[in-house]
Amino acid sequence: MTIPQTRLATVSSAALRTLSYFFLRWALLPIIPAVIFALFAVYVPCFVSGYIKEPKYQLVDEVTVTETTREEPLYENRNVPGNCDVVAPTGNKRSDLVTEKVDIQETISTENRPLNPLRNLLTGAPSPRSLLLSAATFLVNAVLVGLVADRLFREHGHTAKDLSFVRPGFISDTEAKLLIREPDQSKMPVTVEIHIKDPQPPFDNPLWQSAGGIRWTTNDTDYTAVLSIPLRHSKPRTYEWKTSNNHSGEFTTPPPVGHAEETKEGPFTFLSTSCIVSRLPYSPFDHPLAIPGMRYLAKVLPSLNAQFMLFLGDFIYVDVPRWWGKDVEDYRQKYRQVYASPDWQAVGQNLSWIHVIDDHEIANDWSANSTGIYATAVDPYQHYHVAANPPLAMKANANTARDGATYFEFTQGPASFFLLDTRSYRSSNSRPATDMGKTMLGPEQLEDLLAYLSRPEPKGVNWKIIASSVPFTKNWHVNTQDTWGGFLVERRKVLSAMWGAASRGVGVVVLSGDRHEFAATKFPPPLDSRWPETAAVWEFSASPLSQFYSPVPTYWQTDNEDVKIKYINEGNSKFGAITIENLEQGDQSSLKYRLFIDGAEVWNTVVLSPPAATEGRSSRSFWNRLKVG
Repeated sequence: MTIPQTRLATVSSAALRTLSYFFLRWALLPIIPAVIFALFAVYVPCFVSGYIKEPKYQLVDEVTVTETTREEPLYENRNVPGNCDVVAPTGNKRSDLVTEKVDIQETISTENRPLNPLRNLLTGAPSPRSLLLSAATFLVNAVLVGLVADRLFREHGHTAKDLSFVRPGFISDTEAKLLIREPDQSKMPVTVEIHIKDPQPPFDNPLWQSAGGIRWTTNDTDYTAVLSIPLRHSKPRTYEWKTSNNHSGEFTTPPPVGHAEETKEGPFTFLSTSCIVSRLPYSPFDHPLAIPGMRYLAKVLPSLNAQFMLFLGDFIYVDVPRWWGKDVEDYRQKYRQVYASPDWQAVGQNLSWIHVIDDHEIANDWSANSTGIYATAVDPYQHYHVAANPPLAMKANANTARDGATYFEFTQGPASFFLLDTRSYRSSNSRPATDMGKTMLGPEQLEDLLAYLSRPEPKGVNWKIIASSVPFTKNWHVNTQDTWGGFLVERRKVLSAMWGAASRGVGVVVLSGDRHEFAATKFPPPLDSRWPETAAVWEFSASPLSQFYSPVPTYWQTDNEDVKIKYINEGNSKFGAITIENLEQGDQSSLKYRLFIDGAEVWNTVVLSPPAATEGRSSRSFWNRLKVG
């Protein structure tokens, strides 16, 4: 019989192995390592005690039963008719066996307990007969604990304080921003040179030209600075750049506003995704700062000819796999670790990255606007991302940027973009979704967004792209309160403005992330509204670039307001490639969305910009309304 110590060792081993697999391969939940270490602390003494005290032999109880019988004749009787008391023999004789004696003999002996290597290795229980088998079993759990500790602690040891890097930020047809980090002051000043790659004679200058530089960096900005480089060429070109501190790369300028014609670089394409953690799924052979999803992106990036990456938040996870501290240095270290990853250069050295903020740059499900730890958290976000981002959004009813805004607006080629800040101004998530005063954007950002949606676009700009860190649809039914599904009153105001913009012939598309799943959703105008059917709004929500995914579906359609087009939950790495092309005939434009999961294209769709229509005219004819009714 198994003693209690061995049973407890088996139970703790099963829990330890299950949680270790979940942590290393699925989700880096911060509570799990502490539970694993506690289980191992229970397992070790129970395992040792079980090995020592568990009997090496088992009792064998043999019982021998000997039965002695004799044969005895029997007669069948019958009753005499009329007299039930008289019984007469029939004369029919038979025999039966009668037991005379039963002899029971019990023999108790001992024998070696059988070895069951597979059972021991699978359950983690000790084998009292085999020290080698017990050691191997123990080693399995010890290795798992070691792997968990490696994932938890080794990354934190890479502070990347000496990190030196340069990356392209926002690139327009007239300006390029380079973010430079250089802590080594002996390399100052850092100068930059650029030239046109593959120049086209006789107008392109093939020579390297000075583009300026930075004189010093300080700890106030974590040794970062942004260099703005004026560009004078009127048509899209690819520029190579190099710095005096031994960094180099390239960037491509976009087509002029209102143009999407195909060049040698291909049609106007950009990417969208969110959410990054390192080493998930875990591999002990990876660098501590490895980001597997970036490898998938790097594999297909050369074929996409993307203009920029629109990254929709959770660039860092300050609280995963453990919240090491809440000082500004703790937040800064997280940014440095991403840029110090061996996988970063392949996706960031030659591609412009544009950013919005989400909760994990601050704290999980952040809804305390600019209070508490917010100021500490956004310090590195300002230096590493905002400083190299597009211009601030335009103030409503004015031709100037909104002072102090944390949201952005720009136009490139065939599309204009409004990058929302869904964290800095929002009301508490705990308030009811239908609360009239509940806001995701705050009054000023909402006003500026509505003004942007109502603003006419230049000729050839047929799309308004809204970047939201959290999904616009309410079809996600887990933690809905953290999405626009928890802000239904304000969502309706924004959606009405989007339908209004689309009814004037400009397609409106929302790009979002956050949920570690993919969903395409259509928002048709209400029936018999003042907006035509063609004014439908589309949302493509894709994430993560490198994180866990939900194995259980959490998205489904519940009404006709948010129409499900496509939903895929599986995949540790997801991103979308959006290509816009103006059609040869007419004023319409096509937007093609391609979804890549773990480096392979798995789905695509094409949306056409709506034809211009008169707002206020019903989208259905009299006869169509009769059919519907």
